[in-house]
Amino acid sequence: MNSPVYQTVIIGGGFTGLFTALHLAHEHYLRSVILIDKNERFCFKPLLYEYFDGEMDTFQVVPRFSELLKGSGIIFVQDTVESIDLHQKAVKLASGNSYNYSNLVLALGSVTGYHQVNGAREYAFPFWTQADAIALDHHLRDCLQKAVQTEDIEQRRKLLTVVVVGGGPSGVEMAATLADFLPHWYGALEGNSTEIRVILLNHGKEILNGDINDPLRSIAEKELQKRTVPIEILTEAEATAVHSNTIEYKSNDEVKTLATYTTIWAAGTSTHPLIQDLPIPKEHRDRHGRPLVTPNMQLLDFPEVFAGGDCAAVQDNSLPPTAQVAYQQGANIAQNLKALALGEDPKQKKVNIRGTLLKLGINDAAANLFNIFEVAGEPAHLIRQGTYLTLLPTPIHDFKATTEWVDEEIFHQHLDPQDVGKKVVQAVEIVGAGVVGVLVARKLLQMLGDEDKRD
Repeated sequence: MNSPVYQTVIIGGGFTGLFTALHLAHEHYLRSVILIDKNERFCFKPLLYEYFDGEMDTFQVVPRFSELLKGSGIIFVQDTVESIDLHQKAVKLASGNSYNYSNLVLALGSVTGYHQVNGAREYAFPFWTQADAIALDHHLRDCLQKAVQTEDIEQRRKLLTVVVVGGGPSGVEMAATLADFLPHWYGALEGNSTEIRVILLNHGKEILNGDINDPLRSIAEKELQKRTVPIEILTEAEATAVHSNTIEYKSNDEVKTLATYTTIWAAGTSTHPLIQDLPIPKEHRDRHGRPLVTPNMQLLDFPEVFAGGDCAAVQDNSLPPTAQVAYQQGANIAQNLKALALGEDPKQKKVNIRGTLLKLGINDAAANLFNIFEVAGEPAHLIRQGTYLTLLPTPIHDFKATTEWVDEEIFHQHLDPQDVGKKVVQAVEIVGAGVVGVLVARKLLQMLGDEDKRD
């Protein structure tokens, strides 16, 4: 007779999966923990735009799992999950290896949803991973290089036109980012930056409609027009087909065409195929096909399995697919796994929505804090950066990334001695880390030339 297996397997190294693992390590969980992800690196998706446009570095946004989990006792396995057998409590991998579990955590997230639009999967650029960011970067640089070299006006127009499909937060943030740094890139090649076109194609009447960022719509619409090149927003425009050099869309029952070599797909997500294949009845899924979980984050039919983030839906509680939700759910799952291991009952924990943060270009953002007040422009940018930096996966990673950001944000971009004090206070309050206070104090003393007062 086989001995029972006492180990926890976590599938997916996004926010929910990674933070579940880190919290288990912090809580000195007594069972072995295996984290499985197909990628070598964790991707801090809210800051992927900063990685893409060069505002932040690789180690800050896409650190290696091996570095984040070093010394934690968590076993990291880089492999692709082929199947999940909930009845046999087994996970099979592409390598041929398999793992049995006593508890399983499903943290697979979601996948890009192309919604059966012809050519979208083949010709549109997704923006989901480090690989996506690198591929889009190379493509855009190639387009700009070709544009500055061609004499053909029509060809140059296609090369310099970028269409972003989807007026949700991902589309808005992408369009705003492109509209600021593409003109800069093209100008550096001695091209006419005013020739850059960024078009946001939105299916609905309004951008951000029905999203948690909905209250920030008016701010977003204004800020999108303040970019280095104003963004052209086409509403009630449904993408119908994507080709290598055009995108077709329907507007007012008429099919129209935009000539472009770059279509970026930000038009929503779909349920992960592995989640779709689970033996969970339709009545225990939401309308998107995601499995329902109890407030304790357990599957209804398989209580030894926990699920969180984008790949699950909490019963009678609609939560947005954001980093702050996934982060809190990871902590909750970890606490309940520990409770079960100690023979205690799992407990539900309320997710607190602390507000929303929306990137609206280089050094620009909008923030809705606790649904009480709104902030726009550079102050919102500082709040957004500081907030996300304090959510980085480990204290060491948090410290390293935060100190570099503070140094760049305050001391390299704001060198006016009369203004630096205010910037320091703002940053320390926003980031809320004692180590940053020490760093800032030392940096200030250095700037003032008072080396003898260094602590």
